[in-house]
Amino acid sequence: MTQQASPRGTFLEIAAAVKAQIKANPEMAKLPPAADLMQAHGVSRGVVLRAFGVLQKEGVAEPEPGGRWRVVRAGEQVDRRPLAERIADIVKDEGLEAGAAFPSASELAKRFGVSRPTVTKALDKLEVAGVLASEGQGRVRTVRAVPIREERS
Repeated sequence: MTQQASPRGTFLEIAAAVKAQIKANPEMAKLPPAADLMQAHGVSRGVVLRAFGVLQKEGVAEPEPGGRWRVVRAGEQVDRRPLAERIADIVKDEGLEAGAAFPSASELAKRFGVSRPTVTKALDKLEVAGVLASEGQGRVRTVRAVPIREERS
């Protein structure tokens, strides 16, 4: 009968190992998948998730949609506003006037690093809000009105 290592404190060791990987590789943008860490350290998913929690608490990593974790670098600014708001900023930032053609969903998906269906949902919200106009499927979206950003108190 073999004796297994105690899982107490193992998550801290895993967190320390991942932090060392991040420090050694300045281009590392994503944490290793949980399955890889489970296999490498011979632990359960719960232990790995506790290690990820430690990294999040220390400000080293944060969860992303889809179950992955991204590395957070010191001084890095991440725009966490809803995608529709970030897309609406394109009108103002690029000086688009009413009637101007708006970038395609595929182009926006590449720019924001999200899927095309996700961009399409955000564009639909902007159409409902009256910022964009569309003549139907396959047609170019155009700017209907320049969005006005309201001040929040």
